[in-house]
Amino acid sequence: MTFTMWVVVLGTALPISSLFPFLYFMTRDFHVAKREEDIGSYAGYVGSAFMFGRALTSAFWGVVADRYGRKPVIVFGTFAVVVFNTLFGLSINLWMAVITRFLLGSLNGLLGPIKAYAAEMFREEYQALGMSTISTAWGIGLIIGPALGGFLAQPAEKYPATFSNDSIFGRFPYFLPCLCISLFSLVVAIGSFWLPETLHNHDSEVPPQDSCKALEAASHTKEGNESTSKKNLFKNWPLMSSIIVYCVFNLHDMAYSEIFSLWAVSPRKFGGLSYSTADVGEVLSISGFGLLVFQLTLYSLVAKYVGPIMTARVGGALSILLLTSYPYIAMLSGITQSVVVNLASMMKNILSISIITGFFILQNKAVEQHQRGAANGIAMTGMSLFKALGPAGGGALFSWAQKRLDAPILPGDQVVFFVLNVIEVIGVLLTFKPFLVES
Repeated sequence: MTFTMWVVVLGTALPISSLFPFLYFMTRDFHVAKREEDIGSYAGYVGSAFMFGRALTSAFWGVVADRYGRKPVIVFGTFAVVVFNTLFGLSINLWMAVITRFLLGSLNGLLGPIKAYAAEMFREEYQALGMSTISTAWGIGLIIGPALGGFLAQPAEKYPATFSNDSIFGRFPYFLPCLCISLFSLVVAIGSFWLPETLHNHDSEVPPQDSCKALEAASHTKEGNESTSKKNLFKNWPLMSSIIVYCVFNLHDMAYSEIFSLWAVSPRKFGGLSYSTADVGEVLSISGFGLLVFQLTLYSLVAKYVGPIMTARVGGALSILLLTSYPYIAMLSGITQSVVVNLASMMKNILSISIITGFFILQNKAVEQHQRGAANGIAMTGMSLFKALGPAGGGALFSWAQKRLDAPILPGDQVVFFVLNVIEVIGVLLTFKPFLVES
């Protein structure tokens, strides 16, 4: 069952950031940017569309999961990946890319319910393992997705012996990675029909009308009961404080994902690494392997002896030191630069996923079972709003930075990583009392 949850989350996470290695080139091929420095801004619109759509519907999917069960939402969301991720790979202009990503985010609302599912599948003493399973798959997906995008985009240019320019993969150079991810998600969607349901609404336990506490959407309860339920959940400060801090760290992580890929593929004259999509894919593959090893071997021990809050503080502090070094990494060359980039990327992703896993645990400990779908829906709504800001803001910031290479203070990419560090500092400060309260 643990493996089944793992592949469901993996299938959902793969398309979220698989576009980042080729997004710069895809946006360039749409011919909407008048200058090379403006490509990052338009790329940010495409990158934000998914999370903006998810922000609008996450609360709704949480309510549906509490009322009708976790399994229907999981199955439907996985099939949404199959359809709209495939269509995204066939995009012929910027608007088609934005709309298909928006619909993919809107209709794929299973991350909140799958976290509730994991919390219900594992006993209290194994909660760290359950949430680590989710966050590991999520983290691996957010890294392997871009790796696939990097290796498989533009196949007619990279593998001309296999893919001709006249084939569908030549006419749609970014279709192959999307198709591969969609086929994987199709297998996962079919397999998810055999998942057992974990939501049990027996009459002696939770009345049906209480199953969607805390939210108005899709509720058929009386107005008074609905208002009381909403009040109870939104006034649960251990829950709400953990969600707010979780959102801040997610804003940082999504902006970092967008900026790292743009920075890696941008020309050296703009302070980038001049990497190809395949080079980015290689870096992210190595990062994914390192993250998988860490989560499967060390994270449970860290969570047990250090705790989720201290993990977030230490991880945030180390991330700040790490990002400060990035502009100087671009000054290196050859094998030295390659080794340093791989180590930095691996360490950054390990720190980010460790922080996020801790907040998964805090959120699910703060509520009762029948509220977990709604609580995770609220968390997903907030997280998605912040993550929608990440690519758009990151892309705009990156484009602006490339226009100020000769600025006297924080020139070029230095200002980009400085802003990322400011966000991380805010997240770390919010982990202290009286703001963050552990249930």
